[in-house]
Parts: sequence; structure tokens; C-alpha cells
Amino acid sequence: MEMRIDFHTHIIPESFPDFAEKYGGERWPVLERTCTCGASIMVGRKSFRDVTDQVWSPEKRIADMDREGVDIQVLSPIPVTFSYWAKPQHAEVMAKIQNDFIAETVAKYPDRFVGLGTVPMQDGPTAVKEMDRCINELQLHGIEIGTNVNGKNLDDPSFIEFFQMAEKWEVPLFIHPWETLGRDRMANHNFMYTVGMPSETALAAATLIWSGIMEKFPSLKVCFAHGGGSFPYILPRLDKGWEVWPHLRLTTHPPSYYAKQFYFDSLNYDPLNIKYMIDRFGHEKIFMGSDYPFLLREINPGKVIDETVELTEQQKADMLGRNAASFLNIENNKRGAIYANSANAGE
Repeated sequence: MEMRIDFHTHIIPESFPDFAEKYGGERWPVLERTCTCGASIMVGRKSFRDVTDQVWSPEKRIADMDREGVDIQVLSPIPVTFSYWAKPQHAEVMAKIQNDFIAETVAKYPDRFVGLGTVPMQDGPTAVKEMDRCINELQLHGIEIGTNVNGKNLDDPSFIEFFQMAEKWEVPLFIHPWETLGRDRMANHNFMYTVGMPSETALAAATLIWSGIMEKFPSLKVCFAHGGGSFPYILPRLDKGWEVWPHLRLTTHPPSYYAKQFYFDSLNYDPLNIKYMIDRFGHEKIFMGSDYPFLLREINPGKVIDETVELTEQQKADMLGRNAASFLNIENNKRGAIYANSANAGE
């Protein structure tokens, strides 16, 4: 039996210090329990998101994984906790608490979880230092970052050192939308989640390509959440812009050339979209991701891959597990052994 790895899941500690009280400021997230099995993430004394205990309880997660056929979850922080707006030394404390919690959860259940960390991207040296700790001390397998940092796109010169070291250390990056563009126009209908996030992701992906970041760092491993948002579908338009505006070119080749370096989770809900992404990027660049445990998640994880009837069994197996294992560099260490043992146990 092939392993199923859910690349896109979020986790938060059940409790952490009240940073608003400790450092001041109203933008710090605070977890307020509403019942024994739920809480509200409060920002500025307003509810940002209601969550269930699935978001902090590994035991609840494992029960869901067993029921839904998931062997391993990749744990990443909830983007609202990035706290890029804060002083770097304060955001570093928040990041360390989350990274330690994720590492402890993985250590407690090493056959069920893999961890991604978070770093204070508002300060390059601090971000690099915490990335080093995440990978070499905590044994996490990558870093999750936002699509922008305080309104700065990812081609800002202050991020060059971070990308340089991520490439040098072979650290996989998971780019997740947050603080979306046009947010003031998306208050109604929850458009921030359904329109804003896909558009924000497209902007981040286009920025990394058009600016020359991906040309400068060709071995940088980058995965975009939510199937890349709207990026895969505007790529021909980006190519056309590169063609007709030669005075704006910063790269040797058009955007579609560098887009083949990207990876994407499969969270686009529709086999037609999965087929399109496979045709454009190759099935090797796509892996299962559900956005567990939030309302917009895919149930069961991998459903869209399972329902894409044109795929071969090998392609499905790659997208459901092996591609994520390769991206996260987990074949050749203890998790590689877990992967092999789990696969053999199902034979």
C-alpha cells in the first residue's frame, strides 16, 4: 500500500503567552477557549477564526487521519501567527514557541507527523538564524512563509539572504497566502478566502519569477498553497506580458520556463484543474494537501486526485505521497525508513 501524506495542514499550541499584554499592540493572536473542544483565535479583541481542538490536539488529528486514510500530516503554523508586523525580537519569540511545539508533536508521534517551521521574515538575519535552528536543532523539514511581508513582495532585497540560505541548505519552502491584496474590498461573502487568497498567491508566484529570484536561485524548492491559487491560469498572460514588454524583462526566459521549478499542493477541488496543472507542470510537481482542519479543507484528503480518472496508479501514488516525501527530503533519513516500513506493512 502506498503512503498518503497530507502536505497542507495547520496546527497551533493550545496555549501560549498573551503577547499583547507582554509586548503591547493589538495585532497579536490570542487563543480564547470557548468550550472543552473549541476556541476562538482573537486579534484585536475580535474573533479572527473559530477553531476546534483538532487544531492543537495530535490525538484528535490522528483519529481523523485514521478515519480518512492519511498516514502522515505535514504540520505548519496558521498564517495569522506569523506576526511579521511586530518587532523582530518579539516575533522571534512567537516563532520559537510554535516551532518548539511542532517539533515536540513530531517527536511524540514520529511515524504520523512531519513539521514545518515559521521565521520572522521582517528581519533577514533573524529569519535565517531561526531557519537554521528549525532545520538543524529541531529537525523540522521546511519553513512556511507568507506571500508578502508587511506589504513587501517577495522580491524585496531584504529577503535575498533568506532565499540564498534556503537554497544552500536545501530547505523546502511552503508559501501560504496571508494579508491579501484588496482586503478592504473583500469583507463581504468571505471573499478573502475564496478570491483574495488565490489572487495573493498568484502575485507572490509571479513576483518570484519576474524579478529573477527563481533564475538566481534555480535549486530553491518552493511549494504554493491552494494549487497555486490563480497563478497556473494567468501564466499565459504573464508570458504575453514578458513578450510585449522587453524593457521590463529581468529574466533570460519567459515566466512559464521558471514556473516549472515550482511545486503545488492539490487543493483546487476539481479534477479538471488537476488535469490542467499536470499538463502544464507535470504530475511530479503536485502533492496532496487538504488544509486540515479548516472549513475549506478537502474531505477526504486526496479526493480530487482519487477522482481524476485519467491518472495512472503510479501518478496517483506519486501525488498522494511520494512527491511530498521527495520535496521534503525525507526519503533518505529516519522518515524514509518509516515511509518504506509503512508501505511494506500494507503489502
